[in-house]
This record gives sequence, structure tokens and C-alpha cells, in this order.
Amino acid sequence: MLITDPWFYALAVPAFLLTGISKGGFASGAGNTGVPLMSLVIPAPQAAGIALPVLCAMDLVALRAWWGRWDAAMLRSLLPGAALGIALGWAAFGLLPDSAVKLLVGALTLAFLLRAVLAGGKGAAPAPAPSRARRLGLSAGSGFASFIAHAGGPPMAMLLFPLRLPRATLSATTVAFFATVNFVKLLPYGLLGVLSAQNLLTSLVLLPLAPLGIRLGVALSARISDRTFYRIVHALLLATSLQLIWEGLARH
Repeated sequence: MLITDPWFYALAVPAFLLTGISKGGFASGAGNTGVPLMSLVIPAPQAAGIALPVLCAMDLVALRAWWGRWDAAMLRSLLPGAALGIALGWAAFGLLPDSAVKLLVGALTLAFLLRAVLAGGKGAAPAPAPSRARRLGLSAGSGFASFIAHAGGPPMAMLLFPLRLPRATLSATTVAFFATVNFVKLLPYGLLGVLSAQNLLTSLVLLPLAPLGIRLGVALSARISDRTFYRIVHALLLATSLQLIWEGLARH
């Protein structure tokens, strides 16, 4: 029942390592790499099912590394929108092509990066606190895209990065948000049948990559300046957006 295709593991292993590094120290800038890469050799719903238990394991390790350093008020304000997005994703799963979601998220990410460049990057002044409508819209978009394709990072980056939070606060808030989202997703994923025995066994094989990737991310982020940190995150977001757009166009 276990997936034995060597090409699958050739793509899945580096994808999950990159995901762990991103979640551990770079605010999930490339957190959606796993599903698109695995989808090259297996169906996207199956890839999403395999990825979720590994992502949950990564979340537990990342929560321990960043425990208590998140912006609690911001986090509380984002969770209602995330719940709405998860509910919409559950309703649309299997009906809305994930290619459409990837195209939308990729385009929004490119727009965000263009705005960041025009604003002068790290030296720009922090943006004012986002409005309630903006928090609801982007957190719902993040929950929706996360449910469909584990691609919720870019909408959350659009919301949090302009605030120029301290990097520990940014990473911790992002980790806590997606840990909550991913564990909530376990129930509907189970009801949808994507957490099959084959998928769970394959997740178990990939599970050791979770702590390794997270620890690498934490270690790297502790040795990199704030300026370099934001450059790396923006580069990861650029690569992610182009990958999402390519995946979406390839399947139309």
C-alpha cells in the first residue's frame, strides 16, 4: 500500500525539507512547495492528504521553537477568518480546480512583492494596523487556499509582512496561525477520505523530515540579519508565486 515510486520521493524529500526550513525560520515563505512538487507524480488531492500529517508534525516542532513569541491579539483576530476560509475550502474541495486557486494566490503574491519593492523593502516604514475587513479577507483567503492546496502562506504574508514585525514575532505568529489551521483541517480531510491508509503510511515515512527541516530553519534564521532575512523571505515568495502560476497554467 505504501508509495514506492522513486521519483515521488526524489521530489517529496527536498520539498518537505524546504517546507520545514521555511516554517522553522522564514515565516512559511515556501510553505506550499510540497503539494505542487508531489502533484507532478501523484494526483493533487492525494498529495494534499500525504502532506497534512507531515505539516502537523512540523507545526508541533515549530510551536515548541517559537512558543509564546507570537502576537496574541493579531492571532486572535485572524482565526475567525481562517475558520471561514476552511469551511469554504471544504465545500469547494473536489469541485473547484486547485489550478484556479494556485493562479489566484500566485498573482496576488506577485502584486505584493511588487508593492514591497516599490516601497523600498526593509527600509520602508511599517504599515498601519490592517482594518478588520482586510484581516478577515486575507485570513479567509489563507484558510481557503491552505485547505485546497496547502498554499495559504502568500495571503498571510500580504497581511503580516508590511507591518514589519520583529522577525521572531513574525515567525511565531505565522507558525501559530498555520498550526491551528492545519490541525483543524484534519477532521474534514478525514471525512473527505484523503487520509487513506496508503497516504498515512507514506506520511509516516516522510515524518522524520519534519524536525530536521524545522531545526535547520531556526538555526539559519538565528544567523542571518533582519535585512537578509526579509530578502530571503521575499525570494522564497517569488519562487513560490512563479511555481503556483506555472502549476495553474499547466493544468488549464
